[in-house]
Amino acid sequence: MTMKTTSNIIEQRRKKIAELKNKDVNLFPNDFAVSHTVKNIRDTIEDLQDSITEDNPVFVAAGRMMAVNRFGKASFIRFRDRTGQFQAYVRKDNVGDEAYALFKQLDIGDFVGLKGGLFKTKTGEWTLLVNELKLVCKSMRPFPEKFHGLKDPEKRYRKRYLDLIMNSDVRDTFIKRSKIIQAIRTFFLVRDFMEVETPMMQPVPGGAEAEPFITHHNSLGLDLFLRIAPELYLKRLVIGGFERVFEINRNFRNEGISTRHNPEFTMLEFYQAYADYKDLMNLTEDMFSYVTREVAGSDSIVYQGSTIDMGGRWRRMTLFEALEEIGGIDADLLKNRERLLDFASSRGIVITKKASEKIGGTGKIITKLFDVMVEPKLIQPTFITGYPVEVSPLSRRSDSDPAITDRFELFIAGHEIANGFSELNDPDEQKVRFLQQATERDAGDKEAHCMDEDYIEALEYGMPPTAGEGIGIDRLAMLFADAASIREVILFPHMKPAGNIAEEASSLLN
Repeated sequence: MTMKTTSNIIEQRRKKIAELKNKDVNLFPNDFAVSHTVKNIRDTIEDLQDSITEDNPVFVAAGRMMAVNRFGKASFIRFRDRTGQFQAYVRKDNVGDEAYALFKQLDIGDFVGLKGGLFKTKTGEWTLLVNELKLVCKSMRPFPEKFHGLKDPEKRYRKRYLDLIMNSDVRDTFIKRSKIIQAIRTFFLVRDFMEVETPMMQPVPGGAEAEPFITHHNSLGLDLFLRIAPELYLKRLVIGGFERVFEINRNFRNEGISTRHNPEFTMLEFYQAYADYKDLMNLTEDMFSYVTREVAGSDSIVYQGSTIDMGGRWRRMTLFEALEEIGGIDADLLKNRERLLDFASSRGIVITKKASEKIGGTGKIITKLFDVMVEPKLIQPTFITGYPVEVSPLSRRSDSDPAITDRFELFIAGHEIANGFSELNDPDEQKVRFLQQATERDAGDKEAHCMDEDYIEALEYGMPPTAGEGIGIDRLAMLFADAASIREVILFPHMKPAGNIAEEASSLLN
């Protein structure tokens, strides 16, 4: 459908609209009461099909017209609501001359209200026999002919409303995402966790290593930061006596956009007092198993051709074990900074200047090597533990090895899905860690943590032994939806501004 054709159709529709308005037809009423969804109709058919007649029971439904087949004084239409699509039969001698004259002026995309009983067509399809018809909302624009099954993701994301109208698999993806979140919420509520909300605008960015977005509050005369994580506020709640808390909400990180990253994303974070990181690994296994059964109906899912087993207990390896066994890196090499840098260079692995010039620790170099050489190979759920203190500024040191922390990350299908650890609750050590981060920030590391004096003061009142975890909801939804890109599971992903709107609209319709 070309732009010229589209313009002609819009012009024709506006002429119809003018004619209907001249006849005092309300194009946008809000007085049609629906008693049945398409699902209700189908459920009734399943329960009562042997006793259904054209007059009993009577259904009142509404939806968008998706197809029309006209046969003079009668027409078949397909209409769709939030629960599905159904066929209806509109006959002039059933609905009356006035209503049928109105119906002849309607177009695909219009919303209609329908009332009637059911009958079976000659092909055996249950169909709504319409006795009353009403226009509920007039559509002014035609659907793009080629939008159904459109492969260009950018066009689909920019016109997500059309994507949802035309592509049932996209609607199913977001229904599934909603079910995932509801299952997670149920899982925590029955375990005595309390759902909370913490600030989106924070005076000090913290809780993760990321560059924040900056905004300004005029009345306070204060620069604020869109939160990169809710962690420090959730731990304040643990200090205040809420021993089990969780939050499902948005985080904002001023970073690049990719198949795994969106600057605005949804995160689950939860904290449990009198628990350690091992307890949370067990809890995570139980949660994923529960969510998988609730959403997928089994203990496994298929992602990009691989069957992922979400049930039972998962593999656990230390970071260094994974680098040796999966990455094929010699153990002695992991202890030598210069050799690590040479090794990375020989493999074409780019180590950032801030990591390569850092004196002392090798944590950021090692984790970069892990990201490239190990992470893509972790298909089945795997916990990686034993992260260096250098890259874990909020984690408790291991009692057995003070160079590492009681921390884990969860990987599934080559994606990092979760990060959790036993929380550092020693205020003096936390202050030292923050000061080290501040030094790195002053040296140009925009992702380093800032000093948060108020959080240190809160810790000085005492936080019980606690473990916390964050899980990326978008990446989790990717797994269940078998989506290769995070933007497939975000309703309105961020994108660069369109260059030429007219040109883009033309390409969308061609």
